[in-house]
Amino acid sequence: MLISNFDISKVAIIGPGRLGTSFAYKLGRDKKRVTMYYHDAEVCKAINRDHLNPLHLTKDLADRLGGMENVPLLSPSVVATNDLEYVVENNDFIILTVTMNRLTELLNYMKPLIEKKAGYTCLISPIKGLISDEIHKDLVTPSQMINYNLSKIKHKYEIVCIGGPFFDVDLALGNPICLTVAGKKKIANMVREYFLKFNRRELNTYYNFDIVGVEACGALKNIVANIKGVADCLDLGSSMPGTLFARAGVEIRSLSRILGGHFQAFHSQAGVGDLYVTISSIASKNYRYGRYFYELYSGNPIETNLRVLERIDGMPEGPNTIRNVHKYLEKKNMYSPLFTCAYKLFNEAGQKSKIKDMIIHACQYDKRTKEYIGPLSRFMYRILPNYWYRRDKEIFL
Repeated sequence: MLISNFDISKVAIIGPGRLGTSFAYKLGRDKKRVTMYYHDAEVCKAINRDHLNPLHLTKDLADRLGGMENVPLLSPSVVATNDLEYVVENNDFIILTVTMNRLTELLNYMKPLIEKKAGYTCLISPIKGLISDEIHKDLVTPSQMINYNLSKIKHKYEIVCIGGPFFDVDLALGNPICLTVAGKKKIANMVREYFLKFNRRELNTYYNFDIVGVEACGALKNIVANIKGVADCLDLGSSMPGTLFARAGVEIRSLSRILGGHFQAFHSQAGVGDLYVTISSIASKNYRYGRYFYELYSGNPIETNLRVLERIDGMPEGPNTIRNVHKYLEKKNMYSPLFTCAYKLFNEAGQKSKIKDMIIHACQYDKRTKEYIGPLSRFMYRILPNYWYRRDKEIFL
């Protein structure tokens, strides 16, 4: 695949939710020709007419900026369409901003379009989620899911992943942020240079070779943000948040390695940096999800979940990731204190009064008491990661 064959003058966005709309703002400011795909023709007409997204992000921007009159308009170079075939055929760079549980369906539609296309396609994924793949019986990241579904046409596309730390509102408003771009070096640097170009006042990017590690960190930190949102509603003192942050690092780093990532990903800004901002800011959908969940908790997690989602613009990835990670750990007979706690907290009925003890228990219980990763552990993770991650299970009381 020749990098020089890509058309860098335009880019498409599939899934104009909060994240997709924020990329449209950014790329529009950079004078790129942007095509947004959405299945609803009426929504597309509204975007083209008003240069605002009628469904996502606009209201949040109005609240932050003091009224609709202060909300910036999308650039005239940004257009919306409900013609997926046109989008795929006419754009070599396509940003996928759908949720993880809708990615497979989208790829099934895109596969024949990419296959018959004359040129190549670069799929750019800022998706932060994990899903249990029914075919391969494994927990997979977005790039792995793309490769599984498009394996027969792997000569027709490339994948680049975008990681944090950043929030959609900061990207939309041009606030200073720093992104991580992961994938094969040549195509990843092409995305950095032409679509995420360095701007000292607004944007910088770093390259990371470990696409799976970056994706795993981006997905798993959402689970921690869900827990942290709940924890901040409790009287846990000023010290426990530090323990939660540190133990989360152990769990994320370990599971990321099992999924095919490397330890270094967690220590990058896409790991520890993204974790920090996601669990500490009200701008985080997953952090807000945890806070609202505790505030509205009725003892029935399904009912509470529906009430919480009514208060959040956009779908937080954390709740789905929790269920998929739990399914994977159960199948592999593995135990993870924090992730197991998250599943029980957000999916199993129980008394609100017991939530505090559950979180304390998850932070304090870990039979592996050594803080460092010694030479033996590094070696065992490399050759037998699944075995080395197994822990003695303990029943939550």
